[in-house]
Amino acid sequence: MEPMTDTPPGPPTLRSVLAVLDRAATFEEPNEEIVGLTVLHHGLQCAWHLRRSDPDDLELQVAGLLHDVGHLLVPGDEAGHGHVGAELVRPVFGDRVAGAIEGHVPAKRYLVTVDDDYRRLLSEGSVRTLAAQGGTMAPGEVDRFRRSEHFDAALRLRRADEAAKDPRATPAPLADWMPVLEALSR
Repeated sequence: MEPMTDTPPGPPTLRSVLAVLDRAATFEEPNEEIVGLTVLHHGLQCAWHLRRSDPDDLELQVAGLLHDVGHLLVPGDEAGHGHVGAELVRPVFGDRVAGAIEGHVPAKRYLVTVDDDYRRLLSEGSVRTLAAQGGTMAPGEVDRFRRSEHFDAALRLRRADEAAKDPRATPAPLADWMPVLEALSR
């Protein structure tokens, strides 16, 4: 996959985020052996899981929808895709949405470190990318992550991320999310 070069110029806007999502509909989720799971389908499933678990938290749901857009901007950057995606969405959706997106990668590392059962829930692709993302956390990293501003949101997003890998799932289409995206955008 080539890095995105067709986003509108200038600072990120809702239009530029939607351009990335448009492209996400045609690219399979990287590092997953699951045939038919595009980045958009995975994001829609993740947002659906978060809508069920956190029905009043629209920011977290939007973070779930957008959490892997960094894969499209810098393909192959497993450790940095959360940061890259967060930088795209921060001017449009704010610090909480961006913080949850940025935190979903360290949240995987954290959960694998502190919860022996969590590793067994990881897909093969998630296990494989864990090493590139830094593996388990050292004690100091665990403490720093626990104190991070978006710790709880990142953990909830991470758990939904791992649950959102069913190519047969039929989550609500992107069009159903447009009112939420428009309402939350700056």
